[in-house]
Amino acid sequence: MFAAGIAAGGINVVVGSGSLITFPTLLAVGIPPITANIANNVGLVPGSLTGVLGYRSELSGQRDRLVRLGVASVVGALIGGVLLLRLPESAFQVIVPVLIAVACVLVVFQPQINRWLMRRRENAHPHGGPVLWAAVLAAGAYGGYFGAAQGVVLIGLLGAFLDEDLQRVNAAKNMLVLLVNGAAAVLFTVVAHVDWAAAGLVALGSMVGGYLGARVGRRLPAPVLRGIVVCVGVLAIVKLLTE
Repeated sequence: MFAAGIAAGGINVVVGSGSLITFPTLLAVGIPPITANIANNVGLVPGSLTGVLGYRSELSGQRDRLVRLGVASVVGALIGGVLLLRLPESAFQVIVPVLIAVACVLVVFQPQINRWLMRRRENAHPHGGPVLWAAVLAAGAYGGYFGAAQGVVLIGLLGAFLDEDLQRVNAAKNMLVLLVNGAAAVLFTVVAHVDWAAAGLVALGSMVGGYLGARVGRRLPAPVLRGIVVCVGVLAIVKLLTE
């Protein structure tokens, strides 16, 4: 779990799909799906924080934008967290394999998404506008409920609506993911059962991974990272469908 946390922390900062590493690992050691999802969410918060600190120079000048979008992320995260706790576990086991499959597709096609964003750059709205706010709210709900590849979703949204280079978009994505994970983690800590041993191991690993991802992760071959993420995601789908 500690090693998975390191991998996920680094991948979240660079690619945005680290839950596809930690969540299947938690399942593999016998933790029930919803408990594993909660531990995963809580454990990845420190990694998101170290990733944000590593990208702090790219966050310069984005304060007002991130305050507005951060409200949407927090509200969405709370909605998603409530849905996770209120819906039956059987619904989670049906919904999550679909979400993982969609996340894997997003990871595979991320280079094409990035090229599409670059072509749209000239038409981007300078402030995002209400459509982006609503889309970030929906992404926050997704993140609060499960969240694998929410970073990829956010990069796509921010890149499509903002006139910024992708490094600054990625920095903004890291901040919004931190807010989503943090808000959901507070909710789970107050009203749900948290497996603190599992969450703690993931947290320690994600802190290391987030730091390394911000420092050197961008030098690693992206196709290798995507391949690992997709393979682990497929294993998670098989695990959930065969339980």
